[in-house]
Amino acid sequence: MGDVAMSVPVIAGIVKKYPDVKITVLTKAFTAPIFHDIPNVSLFKADVKGKHKGVLGLWKLYKELRALNIDAVADIHNVLRSTILKQFFRLSSIPFVQLDKGRAEKKALIDGNRTVFKPLKTTFNRYADVFGLLGFPILKSELVSLAKKSAPKSFEDLVRDQNQQLIGIAPFAAFQGKMYPLHLMQKVVSQLVSTEQYKIVLFGGGAREIEVLASWEKQFANCVNAAGKLSFLEELSLISNLNLMLAMDSGNAHLAAMYAVPTVTIWGVTHPYAGFAPFNQPEGNAILSDRKKYPAIPTSIYGNKYPEGYDKVMETIHPETIVQKISEILNV
Repeated sequence: MGDVAMSVPVIAGIVKKYPDVKITVLTKAFTAPIFHDIPNVSLFKADVKGKHKGVLGLWKLYKELRALNIDAVADIHNVLRSTILKQFFRLSSIPFVQLDKGRAEKKALIDGNRTVFKPLKTTFNRYADVFGLLGFPILKSELVSLAKKSAPKSFEDLVRDQNQQLIGIAPFAAFQGKMYPLHLMQKVVSQLVSTEQYKIVLFGGGAREIEVLASWEKQFANCVNAAGKLSFLEELSLISNLNLMLAMDSGNAHLAAMYAVPTVTIWGVTHPYAGFAPFNQPEGNAILSDRKKYPAIPTSIYGNKYPEGYDKVMETIHPETIVQKISEILNV
């Protein structure tokens, strides 16, 4: 989901800079709400597990897209399905530009024997390059965040209360290698609520995550679990009202950043140099595991691989460091 959310500032910037351009976003139904508030953007929902499944399904999808009379295709995903679609679009001579993922550079970055360690091109710039090749160049300064939305009714009172700052915490990640240990995150929550300066909203999904967050809601004062209580669209609305989001190198960080919410990220075996830091966030908002102790970081781009002995890299990040960073950003 993070890569989908990272496309928003670019797409929103394109339609603002080029108001005569109409964009149709091809996406799955689940991620469609992410694009809900971008003007001049319509959605086409791909049913990749149903009628658009397999090569024949993609052929049907191609014909449906052709019927939209599109002038060009910006493939900012570059996966097997979109590559198959590219072959179909060649039949109709419609320009089709694919994302350069920078695989070689990323492979070099995660090589434990690297001799150069420097930031790669950001994902935002890679997306922008695709539109530039289609004749719609856009600068980093022209990328656009989304406006705050109305809070979901069930959270209106929480958002309306201005006596305490509203902090979102999304403690989970797709892979263990980039998830802050839960017992340490509990200490972060405990220290934050003990100041009586903050209200905490917990984000997650799936039965196990909901169970964990529900127990935290019972354990801590001024701590509310939002997981499993809202539609995705409502969850986005709530996120847009946060004063700050604390998340892993994960989708929730990008969802918050696309609404210009100050976002603190905690990094394990991945690293911002791979180009996946949230939109428009200061470098100091990324709290990194200790590379002096674990010099092979980053060991992977997505956090799914790490060498023996690297399973506890995030324990080098102390809860007090996270709390101090949050206090610094919110001037508390």
